[in-house]
Amino acid sequence: MKKRIRDVCGNTRGEGYIDTAVGVFCLMFVVALAMVLFPVFMKKQQLDTFADEIVRQAEIVGSTDVSGRIAQLKQKTGLDPQIQWECDYYSGNRVQLNGDIQVTLTQRVDIRFFTFGSFPIELKARASGKSEVYYK
Repeated sequence: MKKRIRDVCGNTRGEGYIDTAVGVFCLMFVVALAMVLFPVFMKKQQLDTFADEIVRQAEIVGSTDVSGRIAQLKQKTGLDPQIQWECDYYSGNRVQLNGDIQVTLTQRVDIRFFTFGSFPIELKARASGKSEVYYK
């Protein structure tokens, strides 16, 4: 009887198959999670580039009136962020030479975990620069 119990409890045949199945399941779960999160990181990178490019345009023209460049970037990236400018204004939308220009972009992105639901997160990008135009 003891020999029979030892044979049943001590038998480890097939254990490798279960370990492999669990390992493959965990690997697939990690890959699926990466595929859900990767687009969010791509959008964050695009938002950072968006902010850098409109600040650079504002530096060159000496004004925060860069709606043409913003429209181009919206079409190119597919993003439609909220834009908030913080500047040392000279008059109107103009920024005097060496005046600070800062922009903050805010974009809401939904993370969807297949059929489990949607979780909105808010991405922010900031960029700053100095005006390169002198106004008399």
